[in-house]
Amino acid sequence: MLSVTKAEYLNNFSIRLTFNNGKTGVFDFKNIIFKDHRPIFEPLKDKNYFRKFYLKYDTLVWENELDLAPEYLFFQVFKNNPEYQEMYKKWEYI
Repeated sequence: MLSVTKAEYLNNFSIRLTFNNGKTGVFDFKNIIFKDHRPIFEPLKDKNYFRKFYLKYDTLVWENELDLAPEYLFFQVFKNNPEYQEMYKKWEYI
């Protein structure tokens, strides 16, 4: 089972994520925060709020209880990596 083992805020809306499979990469959350109009993403538009994430349930969580599946985060970080395309198909991300 995939999980996030480390998360480090970098700048703006970018976080470096480390997964339990040893892979590390950066995800810029800006698009998801500003294009997804569900109310739960609204507080994350404030960078100070965005920076207050923590690890729980093997993934990132914010104070408003928003959490994103580790598989989704992994997909976002490595979505262009051809090595993972079959796995993404199984997860139904592509």
